Amino acid sequence: MNGPALHEPSAPASWRVALPHSAAAVPVARALVRTALAEIQHAADCDTAELLTAELVANAVEHTKGDTPIELVVQLLPTGCQVEVHDPDPAPPGSLTRPGPDHPDPWQEHGRGLLLIRALSSSCGHRPTESGKAVWFRLPAVPQQRRPAE
Repeated sequence: MNGPALHEPSAPASWRVALPHSAAAVPVARALVRTALAEIQHAADCDTAELLTAELVANAVEHTKGDTPIELVVQLLPTGCQVEVHDPDPAPPGSLTRPGPDHPDPWQEHGRGLLLIRALSSSCGHRPTESGKAVWFRLPAVPQQRRPAE
């Protein structure tokens, strides 16, 4: 067969979903990312995508005020995936693209989310939007021979 492999989307696909501005958004976002990646047998690492999505959504809920919904945007590309979380606060996330002067205390409950995003994504960043900001990460496609058998 000379056609495209099943695990690669022939054209970029994307999902945009509004989530409640509450901790309940975290498991919903994880499930949405898992479903999006599984629907088309996408080759990005689903577990890592879920973990990093949960960190972005939790940060957005914790560090923004009000009840404006958080928006989750998942883009599936032939080269991997990009996940964005939009929130109403225009202030950039602390130390996302550059490590801060202090390393997080491993015994503390908080403070490691941005470190995880920097360490596990192929790239990450933030950009201003009309209503606040978008914080994003990218994960590369995982070659089929390196993925666990289902």
